[in-house]
Formats: sequence, structure tokens, C-alpha cells
Amino acid sequence: MSTNGKYVSLYDLRVKMVQKALQDHSTLDDKSSFDLAVHVLDALDHIPEKSR
Repeated sequence: MSTNGKYVSLYDLRVKMVQKALQDHSTLDDKSSFDLAVHVLDALDHIPEKSR
């Protein structure tokens, strides 16, 4: 059994989702929106579960 698909991690999918939301609602370019998406997810991941 062979697969031709490329593995994409759940984290990468989350970054792409946040990046798209940032680009849809701003004038950020790909690099800036990607960098900001990484920072946003890092901040969200460090919020304690009780606070979410």
C-alpha cells in the first residue's frame, strides 16, 4: 500500500487556519501573517485550560 500524500501535522494545519484568518482581515503578506500566526498559537497554547 502506498500513499502519495504529504503528511501535514495538526499544528501546521492550525497555523495555516490562523494565517488565513489574519490575511482575510488585514493586509499582511504571507511571511508576516505566518509569523504572527505562530505567535498567536503559542499564546493560545499557554493559556491554562481552566481559563479557556
